[in-house]
Amino acid sequence: MKRVAVVGASNDRSKFGNKAVRAYRMQGYEVLPVNPREESIEGLRCYPDVCKIEGDLDLVSVYVRPEILDGLLDGIAAKGNPELWLNPGSESEQVISKAEDLGLQTIQACSIVGLGLSPNVL
Repeated sequence: MKRVAVVGASNDRSKFGNKAVRAYRMQGYEVLPVNPREESIEGLRCYPDVCKIEGDLDLVSVYVRPEILDGLLDGIAAKGNPELWLNPGSESEQVISKAEDLGLQTIQACSIVGLGLSPNVL
């Protein structure tokens, strides 16, 4: 089973950070929500930081602003160089450059659409 961390996961079901958690679960992923202000999201244990997740990750889907993500990239790269999905609003030239320097495969697109789903139906 593939493991995905959703950085910026939310308990607000109208937000993309919540829709992504539900979309990945629907597709059979082990979902690890990341949000330092929540204890659980959609019934799943929430992690304050990617570094607190045990084991490697297959991918990380990001729903935070670039200035927040910039400080998280080293920890993300330490998780086994997962695929990094930069959802709209999370990308910047600085983030992309740093991610590539760290060896992360970056994808600039909506990860929900990448799963073949529409955010409008979640």
